[in-house]
This record gives sequence, structure tokens and C-alpha cells, in this order.
Amino acid sequence: MREPCRHLDPDTRSDAASRLQTIKGHLEGLMRTLEDDEASCPDVLDRLGAVIGALGRVSDSVLRCHVRTHVAAARLGDADAVVEGLMEAIKYRP
Repeated sequence: MREPCRHLDPDTRSDAASRLQTIKGHLEGLMRTLEDDEASCPDVLDRLGAVIGALGRVSDSVLRCHVRTHVAAARLGDADAVVEGLMEAIKYRP
């Protein structure tokens, strides 16, 4: 039996790498904020929110790629509709 393809497509890989570079900048900003004795809790929470949100978008992108290329496209005709339905169903995940 042939092993299923589990690679990440080049466009998604490139997009994720770009987003992670942005996240790296957010993390560096967060570290600078934590080093600042004048920083407030809302300042820290704002930067944490940016990191968490950006990581969520990377996760969504990779999951969308996986479902489109390895799940829906292999079994169903309208992969985009299935992906959109799945993404809607899981957008409230913890």
C-alpha cells in the first residue's frame, strides 16, 4: 500500500515562514515590553494577543492546506466547499 503524501505545499510553507518572521518581530517587541519598567499589563497583553493571533493564522493556513490537499481533494469533488465548512466548524477550537 502506498504511503499517503504528507508534505506541506510550497506556497503554504512560504506563507507560514513569512508569518513566523512577523511573529518573531512580535515576540521581540514583547520581550522589550517586559524589560521596560514602565510597561503596563495592557501593553503586555496587547503584544501577547498579537502573537497568539498570528500563530492562530499560521495554524489555520497549515490546516487548510492539509485538508485541501490530503483529505478533501482525495475523496470529494468540491474540496473548497468542504474546507470552508470544516474551517467554520473548528474556528472556535481552544
